[in-house]
Amino acid sequence: MSANAAPSVTIEPCEDVHKEEWDRFLLGKDGASHYHLYDWRQINEEALGHNALYLAVRAGQRIVGVLPLVLIQSRVLSRVRCSMPFVNYGGPCAETAEYEEQLIRAAMRQAEELRADYLELRCIKQHEAGLPVSLRKVSMTLELDKDPDAVWNAFSSKHRKNVKRAYKNGLATQSGGKELLPDFYRLMEHSWKTLGTPLYGRDFFERILATFPDSTRIFVCKRGDEPVAAALVGYFNGVVEGMWAGGGRLARELDANFVLYWDMIKDACERGMTRFHLGRSTASSGGEEFKRKWNAETAQLYWYFHRPDAGPLPEMNVDNPKFRLAIAAWKRMPQWMTRLAGPRIARLLP
Repeated sequence: MSANAAPSVTIEPCEDVHKEEWDRFLLGKDGASHYHLYDWRQINEEALGHNALYLAVRAGQRIVGVLPLVLIQSRVLSRVRCSMPFVNYGGPCAETAEYEEQLIRAAMRQAEELRADYLELRCIKQHEAGLPVSLRKVSMTLELDKDPDAVWNAFSSKHRKNVKRAYKNGLATQSGGKELLPDFYRLMEHSWKTLGTPLYGRDFFERILATFPDSTRIFVCKRGDEPVAAALVGYFNGVVEGMWAGGGRLARELDANFVLYWDMIKDACERGMTRFHLGRSTASSGGEEFKRKWNAETAQLYWYFHRPDAGPLPEMNVDNPKFRLAIAAWKRMPQWMTRLAGPRIARLLP
């Protein structure tokens, strides 16, 4: 090959020996998230029992794009290739749009060879792959400042008043690691049962904290010694990623989320983070409305689907009557039953 010839472009699966190279590519890349880090592969495989395929596009010997994929298999539901399941988003991350489209096409071919029911790509930006897309989800992100007061002063006076009033309920936030997992998990159990949603096993969160000890943190808002609300966040590329949050029976009464979120935002500013992604929400929902109060900007998320059989889009959402019935039944179940069955079901609901 001549010195001026373009390097050959190939797409290949990555294994554990490529982990450092994979993660090094993600550093500072626009569109790279905590969920793209290689070690999520081990979490999905070992904590949830799902096989993963991590694709990289190379120009010569250099990685120029990545796409993590996980296979969820269920005799009851379907066989789904997803990037990324159980979290806010995933999808391809590459140096150019062309490399991203090549990764998408490779994922489509792989889903067809696997005879998957469908491929799902949860992307933060629009792609030109010509795939059916769902626009039900949006992303909410707050721009930060090194000075928390600058962020505070940008809030509306009404919002600042609501936060101050919540503190008067005797609330304070503690942050840490795995030592706060029992409080976090109990609150998540209550919160998700109230929503009618099965929750992953505690070992799933244990694995996340153990795998990313330096880039994850738990925040627990308490009244005295009683945990009221909690969240688990991740840090990568200057972004705080709101991964999971839940509240107990007193959370709404005490307005605990006002205290929890402000304390997390202050902490993020003091850490030198540049953005706080407050998580995804259903468009025009109460969740989106609450996050807007923090001056979080809404950005469209694009969930692309490819069905080898050219069938309709899957309806894995609460608007599906089948799921509304299941949600209502789950809410009525006793806690011991949801605790036993929840992790077995949740691992199959991407």
